[in-house]
Amino acid sequence: MIERLDWRGKLTDGEALAEGLAQAGLSPEAARAKAALFGKATAALAGLGRAGRASRPTALFVPGRIEVLGKHTDYAGGRSLVVAADRGFCLVVAPRDDRTMTVADAVCGETIAFDIDADLTPRVGHWSNYPMTVARRIARNFADARRGADVALASDLPSAAGMSSSSAMIVAMFLALAEVNRLAEHPRYRRNVQCRTDLAGYLGTVENGQTFGSLEGDRGVGTFGGSEDHTAILCARPGHASQYAYCPVRFERTIPIPADYAFAIGTSGVVAEKTGAAMAKYNAASRLASALAELWRRRTGRDDPHLADVLASGPDAARRLRQWVEAEGADLANPEALLARLEHFVTESQEILPAAGDALARGDLAGFGELVDRSQRGAERLLGNQIAQTAFLAASARAAGAAAASAFGAGFGGGVWALVERSATSPFLDAWAASYRSEFPENAAAAQFFTAEAGPAAFQVV
Repeated sequence: MIERLDWRGKLTDGEALAEGLAQAGLSPEAARAKAALFGKATAALAGLGRAGRASRPTALFVPGRIEVLGKHTDYAGGRSLVVAADRGFCLVVAPRDDRTMTVADAVCGETIAFDIDADLTPRVGHWSNYPMTVARRIARNFADARRGADVALASDLPSAAGMSSSSAMIVAMFLALAEVNRLAEHPRYRRNVQCRTDLAGYLGTVENGQTFGSLEGDRGVGTFGGSEDHTAILCARPGHASQYAYCPVRFERTIPIPADYAFAIGTSGVVAEKTGAAMAKYNAASRLASALAELWRRRTGRDDPHLADVLASGPDAARRLRQWVEAEGADLANPEALLARLEHFVTESQEILPAAGDALARGDLAGFGELVDRSQRGAERLLGNQIAQTAFLAASARAAGAAAASAFGAGFGGGVWALVERSATSPFLDAWAASYRSEFPENAAAAQFFTAEAGPAAFQVV
């Protein structure tokens, strides 16, 4: 299902474990940090009170991700360019003999428990929504997969900062329950999920509530997203950016990140939660893309399911769609927003992203940076998911010497990535943080600035 790191020492032996984790593609610094987190998770698992476990617990690393390009494109069948971050969840999992799932967060000290049941009602707005949604979907899709688990986790992934902590939690909880229930051997699973890209597509539907093949959907977590995050988390390569298209998930290419460059991350301190009013804003972009596809189907009689399929149907599809939006005008809920959404999707997915990937592949960082700037302007002007803080972070990163910089993730908060010469990351981060704290002192306490590498996809430690 996922890669396995064949390391059989003690999870509490931090130094030896760090050496093993580095073999999986983590930088030495990140490997040491993860070894410490595994130590915390292992202690938390022991604290759950089930002494004398018959077998060694399963250990998993599940990263967050950096969306280099591809803002709000995946759920409409577009493409994105992503890397797995070298921050994420370290979790240890032990099977139970009942239907109870216990999840202990070793960092915040909170523990939740619930039974794996098809009628679970998750608590929206709390992190327990994600493990409970996964457990409910597994119970509905695999009726006999009801074995519970004790899970202890520790994470260094900033929450609600654009690095996909929510999707990483979805992936982590699924991998935990899949392991103890041996889902990979289940006939229904094997008919629907035959590779990691299939798994990424399925887990995208676990989060958004859609059906995947013969695996029926349900409510999901309440957001109408796609499978970009799950794809990056499960399929990325260390040191590379990966380009995928979606609906269904399709690999296109990998592009090396220049060896002498690293990602710097600046989080705005403005929470990018996908709940409440923020969820409504996030879902509005998805609804606009769906409304454009529905208008196309109504006008043409075709059955193209997504905006990307609409645009692929012929060279004049975008022009015709614009004309129909303008012609129907007042009969549509928000024609101006529909036109802006169409322009954004066309430029981001079909023009900017392929050209930027080409520039990065040939080492043209100046050209890459200009295209990323265009993507950022499109997010601000057309997509409308930027706030003053993220717009400032992107502009100030470029002014401070970054080769490229862009906000990423759902938007309406979150953070910005910057591609920076590795030798200059420390002074760059200091200058970037200082300028941000001067401009937005009210957000200074919650903002974070750090480096991140393009790390490995999720893997199991055995």
